Amino acid sequence: MTKLFYFCIDRYKINQMKGRPTLFENSELVNKAQGLFWEKGYTATSLSDLLAVTGVGSGSFYNTFKGGKKEIFRAAILQRRIAFEDFKKELERSESPLELIKDFFRSVAKSERADHLRGCIIANTVVEMTYVDEELEAEAIRILKDVEQMFVAAIEKEKDSGGLLNPMPAKVLGKYLLTFWCGLNTLRRMYPEQKILAEQVEMQLAVIG
Repeated sequence: MTKLFYFCIDRYKINQMKGRPTLFENSELVNKAQGLFWEKGYTATSLSDLLAVTGVGSGSFYNTFKGGKKEIFRAAILQRRIAFEDFKKELERSESPLELIKDFFRSVAKSERADHLRGCIIANTVVEMTYVDEELEAEAIRILKDVEQMFVAAIEKEKDSGGLLNPMPAKVLGKYLLTFWCGLNTLRRMYPEQKILAEQVEMQLAVIG
């Protein structure tokens, strides 16, 4: 599976924690919390859950995350932005950025069942935080809009090089890919089967060209 776009795929390495965890010096703490949020969502995750999965006491937890659960959740989704920025840089270096995007969608179909059932933590957040927490909802929306702009830039690059003949404007196609991504994250929960998802991915990608 491609290493790209891991801001929406549950693939991270958790190393052994050393010393007292802090927000920026020990990303393992945020990673562990992120895995829990990814599976249970924000609302269903309790402080007890977070303390258990991170292995710290409540005093240390609040010394590190003075905003409590909300602060560590925000840190968790912002870590996905870092992965997104890595993918964006790779697209900018590529002579065929649209092919990298297509490869990503194809790799999603080949994911494990557990990944399908978790879906995308950023898309999940937009849905869950509607009418629950405007700040967290807005944070997730900003990330998805940045992804949309990344799609648009890649499509414009392909059009300029003659690699894409689709007459639709890049902005329209960028929104289409974002719509496809959000819809795919619902479909993969309904049908966590590689063959079904692969067929749907190829059909949707054919629209782009």
